[in-house]
Amino acid sequence: MTGINELLGSAYSVAIAGHIGPDGDCVGSCMGMYLYLKKNRPDLQVDIYLESVRDVFGYIACVDEVKYEADSEKIYDCFLILDTSSPDRIGVAGKYLDTAKNVVCIDHHITNEGFAEKNVIEANASSASEVVCGLLDPEKIDKETAIALYTGIIHDSGVLQYSNTSPDTLRTVAMLIDKGIPFSEIIDRSFYERTFAQNRVMGKVLENARLHLDGQVIVGVVYPEDLTYYGVDKKDTDGIVSQLRLTKDVKAAVFLYPLEDGAFKVSLRANGNTDVSKVASAFGGGGHIKAAGCTLYGSAGEVTE
Repeated sequence: MTGINELLGSAYSVAIAGHIGPDGDCVGSCMGMYLYLKKNRPDLQVDIYLESVRDVFGYIACVDEVKYEADSEKIYDCFLILDTSSPDRIGVAGKYLDTAKNVVCIDHHITNEGFAEKNVIEANASSASEVVCGLLDPEKIDKETAIALYTGIIHDSGVLQYSNTSPDTLRTVAMLIDKGIPFSEIIDRSFYERTFAQNRVMGKVLENARLHLDGQVIVGVVYPEDLTYYGVDKKDTDGIVSQLRLTKDVKAAVFLYPLEDGAFKVSLRANGNTDVSKVASAFGGGGHIKAAGCTLYGSAGEVTE
């Protein structure tokens, strides 16, 4: 299999970026790649760009080195885009798509059609972090890099319970655990642990959730006034749609989050054989068979219908 050195070619300067609203896999894959290159390729000038990084991922080494704004003067030899299914999903570093001398996309979204010059897209992988692991030399992955990549895998695989978890995923996780990472602590801290305010807003959404299509679909909504009342924002609603999905007998869960322009960010999760990526794609979004999303305008009722 092609390795990261082959993908980088003769590059001297490298920019790493992920998608807007970076989740655990986006942060984990980008930081894992960044840490690996910093340690093993000292000849490279490497910068990492992300729209934001939640405080919960503060245990990942060098996360304070993430850049939140693109430098308009910089022209990189290689632009590495991770966990991003389409050009419009690239975060703050999107301008480098046009200016970088070489563009490489490393992803696992089934809706990714391969928009870069070089593409490594494995739709059957649990996460972009798993794909990244396959491009690196296992012997050169240190503990800090393993912590980042493990974080990404457990977030996009639902702590190894989603259907995208394969024997290859488990072998990759075993290799990372063998690096001496605090794997149980990472799960608790980044996946399950919530503040009191986060628990309260989740309770509000669950209390007001409604069943549709003869009980096959559950829909939960958080309204702007809820965010104000509980003192929370988008990052505090992570995990709500996954909790909705656990409702007995539902085939899909839908969570609506309000955006500033009057639209709703729609998160979709599936049970059984339901393919929510097709639903998201129909509305201009994308994602995976079991987890996808899109943005829709209208009232909560209109978006739900």
